[in-house]
Amino acid sequence: MALLLLDRANLQVKTEGDALALYEAGTRRGTVPIKLIDRCVVHGAQTQLDSGMLLKLAEAGAAVIFMSPRQHRRVAMVLGPRHNDAAVRLAQAKLVLDEAHCQQWSRQLVRAKLQRQCRSLQRWLDERPDARKPLRDALESIQSALLTLPPEGETVGVERLRGLEGAAARAYFGGFAAVLPPALQFSGRNRRPPRDPVNACLSLGYTLLHAQAVQACHAAGLDPLLGFYHRPAFGRESLASDLIESLRSEVDQWVWGLVRQRELREHHFTLDKGCCLLGKTGRSVFYARWESQQAPWKRWLRLQARTLARQLRQQGEAWLEHDTEDEAD
Repeated sequence: MALLLLDRANLQVKTEGDALALYEAGTRRGTVPIKLIDRCVVHGAQTQLDSGMLLKLAEAGAAVIFMSPRQHRRVAMVLGPRHNDAAVRLAQAKLVLDEAHCQQWSRQLVRAKLQRQCRSLQRWLDERPDARKPLRDALESIQSALLTLPPEGETVGVERLRGLEGAAARAYFGGFAAVLPPALQFSGRNRRPPRDPVNACLSLGYTLLHAQAVQACHAAGLDPLLGFYHRPAFGRESLASDLIESLRSEVDQWVWGLVRQRELREHHFTLDKGCCLLGKTGRSVFYARWESQQAPWKRWLRLQARTLARQLRQQGEAWLEHDTEDEAD
């Protein structure tokens, strides 16, 4: 299963049987079998789609993600048929209100995220001995934060965990900055809008990863809005945010590889009113490399979502009503 990127001006997409036909300025450019598409990302502001295309992709279980043509953020997402297992969502909603469960989940999530950050820093230490001092300082700061995490079974406030996570993030991105070319002007994480090329890539990568987590939740029957560490909030898919936390450093390493190998360069980006944007040529490189790398992340998200759904289903089945009328039909 693959990603289909629609990122050209005057592009028209039509359905032809079990395939999508792509037309550019009225000229037919080719077809893509729908069965091969897992996600379709629409970046072009002038892309023309018909309802038949959206219906076919939804029926096939593929997600259609509409990205802002001017910013690296998701505007809308079309998913396939919803999972019908109410037991999963009943149990999920109950656990969101269980403070002890949320504390345990949050502690494990923060520990996993910090451990992965340590692995990233150690890798950069091995490959960039010239940046040893800032990388070693960052690594020691995060290792110290890990030691202060309360042990299993001990009560810990989520706000305290967020404080530890935030301090670790500042140290981590300080180390990350030390291995990046100075010309990219990366001094730490910033967003809404991203102000430099690295942050533009991180924002786009995190956005795509989050969309995959939403898709994994949807397929498993979970409610992506109901998170345990990222608390439910209006308009935020908090469970998807929970699931991607420990994968963020994987995206960071991948972005580092893109700029280290000079696959993305300064001329691929533009600055518009303080917002750094990845241009069309840069996006084609970004998405091609993303598609070749994201398979293990997608599998990991699906496994996490399915495992959580299976656990919740066992708890929620007791609350389901047994409908005898359906059996009579």
